[in-house]
Amino acid sequence: MGAPTVTLTLTLTRHPPPPPLTSSSLLPPNRLLLLLPRRSSSAAALVGGGGGMIRVAAYMERNPNSAGAIASKLIGALPVVGLLARIFADEGGVGDDIVDFAEFRRRVGKKCGVTDSQAFYEFRDRRGRAGDPLYVLLCCWLAAVGAGLLKSEEIFEGVARLRISNDIEFEEETFLAMMNAAKEKRATLKSPPPEIPMEIRAEKALEGIYVCCFGQDPIEEEDAKLLRTILNAVFPSVGRPKIDRIVTSMAQQIASGERKSYPGQKTLSKEAVERQMKDLEFLQQKRENSI
Repeated sequence: MGAPTVTLTLTLTRHPPPPPLTSSSLLPPNRLLLLLPRRSSSAAALVGGGGGMIRVAAYMERNPNSAGAIASKLIGALPVVGLLARIFADEGGVGDDIVDFAEFRRRVGKKCGVTDSQAFYEFRDRRGRAGDPLYVLLCCWLAAVGAGLLKSEEIFEGVARLRISNDIEFEEETFLAMMNAAKEKRATLKSPPPEIPMEIRAEKALEGIYVCCFGQDPIEEEDAKLLRTILNAVFPSVGRPKIDRIVTSMAQQIASGERKSYPGQKTLSKEAVERQMKDLEFLQQKRENSI
């Protein structure tokens, strides 16, 4: 009598991808479409067996020890199955893949309601170009996904540079390359990134937003109110009470002068700004020529 045969069936459901949003200057006709959740459920790989099903969908707040996270890592490690999962999963992030900025925006958007989305645009109305929703989300992405891979100084210097250059695509590509390089280095050294609590990531996101959107201005009460809504939408697992405490504490410390200036936040002379812009233009031209 032969050994029993175990059959593993992988079912992949494909959904049409959402329209890409690549530039802060090209917002959708309906401004709420940037963040509002889609009606269709996210595409996911489903592993079936004995009637049970495990939804494999990566999200930045996923518990690395959960059944879904473990299944995602196993599927991502399989050459053929992992490739198919990456093709059909609109959310990406299969296995240990780094969640890129576009994927991050989609995931946040699926969790945002009308009030959350409106807060992003009211914040832009108050802070101007530096408060663009995509700039705010970039700061959140760096803190949420880059924690353990990027240094705080690197984040602050990058978002301060974004405030001057307004080149979000360049900063996104630069930071993604830095995260991939840090991940590869840790893999070589067999040193996994440290587990950073979401509360710390939310606080780091707020610091990045302050450097990018405020410069050295105080955080007024209306700004603080909008920031609480924004951070609660991006980091829901932290909880509203902790988010409120983080924002209130930082606003008070800035008002009292307790908070020191962040790297990249120093006031630059006109000549220094022009030099930075020339450096950015050179890097952009070099990037275009390499394509």
